Amino acid sequence: MNKVDLKNVNLFDFSHTAASELFENTEFPWDILPKIHDFIIEKGKTLSKDEYIKVDDNVWISKEANIAPTAFIAGPAIIESKAEIRHCAYIRGNAIVGKGAVVGNSTEIKNVILFDEVQVPHYNYVGDSILGHKAHMGAGAITSNVKADKSLVIIKAEDCDIASNIKKVGAILGDEVEIGCGSVLNPGTIIGKNANVYPLSSVRGTVNKDSIYKKQGEIVKKII
Repeated sequence: MNKVDLKNVNLFDFSHTAASELFENTEFPWDILPKIHDFIIEKGKTLSKDEYIKVDDNVWISKEANIAPTAFIAGPAIIESKAEIRHCAYIRGNAIVGKGAVVGNSTEIKNVILFDEVQVPHYNYVGDSILGHKAHMGAGAITSNVKADKSLVIIKAEDCDIASNIKKVGAILGDEVEIGCGSVLNPGTIIGKNANVYPLSSVRGTVNKDSIYKKQGEIVKKII
């Protein structure tokens, strides 16, 4: 992916998130990550009391969301309508869970935006990441959000390296991305719209839209 492909406008349909203002006013997705906390607090204040219940400090949950009694939700967080937070899910704060999204059994998320209909349904860890509309992570797939040497994350585009200027960047998944079971998305991984990643992959860098990631160095164009 070239630098231009990494722009928000080329990764996401902003109509499928409550955080559309953030995306419209920010060029690249990693620049949104430090803004999630404050955005949720301000957005929460505007939510309709007819549609949302404020259950704790800066935690707003839609009356149409399905929350398991064993789930834990720390604020700030917004859980939108028809979202499903399943048994033993752990939301560590700074999280927007979109309409119809699923956060599943023993899945942990923090500092994330999950667009509408995202699924992280089985034993996933998603931190400091953004998952676009209908993105899906298979069982056990995780985002790694800190480099081993704790240095600032560099985004590796095909035509240049881009400094994120932050230490924690997980993965950015465009709309309708499919991640296979047991995969690890290394810090700063960005995957374009409608791409697939094979199970048990270790992905770093970028993957073009409409592609299939088979293994490092073997990425093929989808036949559509």
